[in-house]
Amino acid sequence: MIHPVYLVDDDEAVRHALALLLSTVGIKVMGFADPQAFLAQVPKLAPGCLILDIRMPAISGLKLQERLLEQGIDWPTIVISGHGDIEACRRAFRNGAVDFLSKPIDEQDLIDAIQKGQEALERVLSRRAEKAETLALLSSLTTRESEVLDRIAEGFTTRQIAEGLGLSPRTVESHRAAIGAKLGTTSQAEMTRLWLEGRDAP
Repeated sequence: MIHPVYLVDDDEAVRHALALLLSTVGIKVMGFADPQAFLAQVPKLAPGCLILDIRMPAISGLKLQERLLEQGIDWPTIVISGHGDIEACRRAFRNGAVDFLSKPIDEQDLIDAIQKGQEALERVLSRRAEKAETLALLSSLTTRESEVLDRIAEGFTTRQIAEGLGLSPRTVESHRAAIGAKLGTTSQAEMTRLWLEGRDAP
């Protein structure tokens, strides 16, 4: 799947040239003249790759990158600059940029960077889908099943779980079987992995 590309650059000529270039290889580009316009549209946009000019009035490309991260938007970013600023380059990479390109931009370098960004976005979306599936599975457990799973993940034996919850070992085994059926695994290691993934969710 080819995800959209969002280009934020206050130079209209650059926006037009890059959009034209990328359209020749089948990549859809939506251009924005300033970060404020882009931020206003973000809630309505599908996940995509970002191309951000580093120097823009009011909000720089790096500041925009940081604002997006604060909002939980971690779309792959390519930072472009007309100035060889090493510190800015480091800052961009610390914030998760997939590439940093200097103007005038080499066409193949840009296409390669976008390909890298597309692949990174696929991984991000795949992880999100897996996490959403895990949370859905965990939410299907009853309160008592969740309590039993907590103790399974913490390494307690059936007898210890029974004593801690005031249940019989047979009842604990029954709950464990129900948990296994709902989570699709009877492996303690896999149950623990799913439990940890659920705890890590925001």
